[in-house]
Amino acid sequence: MVRRAREKSRSGIYHVMWRGANRQEFFHDDEDCRKFLDITRKYKLQSEMKIYAWCLMNNHVHFLLKEGSEALSTTMKRIGVSYVWYYNQKYGTTGHLFQDRFKSERVESRKSIFSVARYIHQNPVKAGMVSAVDEWIWSSCLGYYGIQNIQNEPKGLLDQDFILQLLSEDTNLARIKFSTFNEEINQDEWLEDTPVKRRLTDEEARVEIKKLIGTIEIPQVKSLPKAERDVLIGEMKKIKGLSQRQAARILGVSAKLISKA
Repeated sequence: MVRRAREKSRSGIYHVMWRGANRQEFFHDDEDCRKFLDITRKYKLQSEMKIYAWCLMNNHVHFLLKEGSEALSTTMKRIGVSYVWYYNQKYGTTGHLFQDRFKSERVESRKSIFSVARYIHQNPVKAGMVSAVDEWIWSSCLGYYGIQNIQNEPKGLLDQDFILQLLSEDTNLARIKFSTFNEEINQDEWLEDTPVKRRLTDEEARVEIKKLIGTIEIPQVKSLPKAERDVLIGEMKKIKGLSQRQAARILGVSAKLISKA
């Protein structure tokens, strides 16, 4: 099937969503998230791309961005190749990590710019990960609220002035206006093809794992013969809402072992 060419945005601004291949997770810990953002910042600066909003979830990312001096697909490919190399080196894996083609949609109007930014920031709330937008540390929300997020957001990643100046020349007033809009209940739908499953609590995860392994006790799984253990772990990875990092913690094994099973 011939792929349709991406529709060009007159403004140069796009909402981009990138999923893991087969919806697999590609952020297993804080180090992974920081590395992805560092890589994104590197190629963002090289290409003179602008990033107006971002959010990292476990198996997908969202960006509101403006294309830079090279084609958006080229910049995204650079980011993806660099992160996949890091991931495979860290976890001892091979093969595809992302869906081969990121999704994008044009963002042409002022109204759409604000709506997409809000949608991106509310993604973790609507997924049941947190109860408020500013509780999620892996998005640009805290930057817009004037809260330093130095540990998690590399300097120069977020270009917040563009949106804030659309609201007011007074930065403090602009932040107040933005936060009010950003937290409004809404029915915005941008690119998301299916609802994101809420992450299981550890207690819920143990229940689901126990259903799967039957008479075997959870602590015994790591001592099973490799072939038998890998089959069970492979089935566990299909449990919706269970992250690989969470499974590793509950089973008492490394995240690398879970990833390779």
